[in-house]
Amino acid sequence: MREARHSASMGPDVAHDGEVDAVVVGSGAGGGPVALALARAGYRVVVLEKGPAYDQRDFVNDEIALCRRDFFVPFVSDEPHVLVEGGRPRTTNHGWTACCVGGGTVHMAGFAFRLHPEDLRSASLYGEIEGANVVDWPLRWEELLPYYERIEIEIGVSGDGAKNPFERFRRPLPLPPLPVNGMAALVEEGCRKLGLHPYPTARMIVSRAWQGRARCQLSHFCASYGCETGAKSSSLAALIPKAVATGRCQVRPLAHAHTVELEDGRASGVRYLDAAGREHRLRAAVVVVACSPIESARLLLHSRVPDQSGLLGRNLMCYTLGTGSGAFERSDPRLKKIDWRQPFINRSFQDMYLMEERGKRRKGGTGTFLFPHVNPIFTAERLATGGSALLWGAPLKRALRRHYHEIRELEFEFFSETLPTSGSRVTLDPRAKDRFGLPVARFEIQPHRQDAEVSRALVDRGLEVLRAMGAEEVRATAVGDRSFYVQAGTCRFGDDPQTSVLDRDCRFHGVPNLFVSDGSFMPTSGGGSNTLTVLANALRVGDRIAALGRAHELFKRGGKK
Repeated sequence: MREARHSASMGPDVAHDGEVDAVVVGSGAGGGPVALALARAGYRVVVLEKGPAYDQRDFVNDEIALCRRDFFVPFVSDEPHVLVEGGRPRTTNHGWTACCVGGGTVHMAGFAFRLHPEDLRSASLYGEIEGANVVDWPLRWEELLPYYERIEIEIGVSGDGAKNPFERFRRPLPLPPLPVNGMAALVEEGCRKLGLHPYPTARMIVSRAWQGRARCQLSHFCASYGCETGAKSSSLAALIPKAVATGRCQVRPLAHAHTVELEDGRASGVRYLDAAGREHRLRAAVVVVACSPIESARLLLHSRVPDQSGLLGRNLMCYTLGTGSGAFERSDPRLKKIDWRQPFINRSFQDMYLMEERGKRRKGGTGTFLFPHVNPIFTAERLATGGSALLWGAPLKRALRRHYHEIRELEFEFFSETLPTSGSRVTLDPRAKDRFGLPVARFEIQPHRQDAEVSRALVDRGLEVLRAMGAEEVRATAVGDRSFYVQAGTCRFGDDPQTSVLDRDCRFHGVPNLFVSDGSFMPTSGGGSNTLTVLANALRVGDRIAALGRAHELFKRGGKK
């Protein structure tokens, strides 16, 4: 799956004399918007992507091929990470978002949550938290707002922002909400019994034809899969094609960038390996790193980029996740008229985005309702391991029969704030190597105790909603867990080079033409998954690079005159 058409470059060769205006390392939520912004501004851009270039023909509903092989995430034997938990390191594939053109946006569920203004002012609003490195952002929320609005139009976001009293929208989302399963009405009823405010979840999925892409076909195989119709608003479907269409952007798949080269205090280019392990060097006036917080830290550490703050790799945040589930008997009269071909519940609530306990305010999170994933092997594993005792044989068969023939299950998940701590960090492992013999990322999570406390309160609220709906077998399935797909930190931005890695433009302090545009820049997390924020900020970074270019601060040549 890694050769032939999957390794072919996308777009024209724009490297004249082996040099381009900008090289972007990574093609996902952090890389796609920058590449598009710079190509539209007239600059010659090459995007280096570690993984293959898939297209819609590759996105089949095959759990083994796509979810249990190395289609999206590398085998541990080829590309391990080293995760340290409880002081004990182990090799794992945790921490990979995806290795393919489009990155993790290709297989995302597509939840499109904005940050709230309070998220950018944690230190000012909530004060110092012992054991956490909480700071205010150097950016005001009002500066980020227009980029939320632009990226929502650029990629196609569906939903109804006016229905959520806890978010700010100046104008409607570009697309109406997706159709929903009739269970959504029961969720709304249960929430309102408790005084909560459910609303249609905004999704990075197009609910009608949008910019040449077909509307969503409402497949149950959405999250964890690529979209065979292009309705999912991934970088692959919504951004990269537009950048390539300018004639000024080329995407090189299976290009494993391992070193950002530095000369005289500036980035001079990137060295990378192709699929056969051959070394290449691409010179560029500007280098943009967008590999994911863990992999970007790995690349920058391996490149020995000078860091005045000593914070490169620190304050890694893998978002806190709490989940729960309940069951409804199929004989329930309320379920009889529901069209079960509809895959989406698409209902969330943010009443506990800000929490007040014993006179103290702190950030909470966002609750979202959804059906369990339909993957059959995953379902069997979940039923076998999810209870108080391991099931196998006849008991497991009974559980499977009940799941598929007697009940309908409903789940909720809460993404909540993860506090940045110095002990949660990325380094280069001293022993483990990837298949090219390069040191791999070693990352450690030392969570703040408040993460689990907040998660527990949120999960308890979710369980109350399920009970208010009349669900049975209501139980928490995870409290204070970690989502290794939703990452932030490792290169926090700020105004002071002594306390931050990047400046407010996400430019490396002391290296004026080196930028980081993925979730690494975030000094604190929000109360919902951060993909939309990464996309919006990356578009902002692209605009800032173009503006600096027009001011003759970056590029030697190229760009619009």
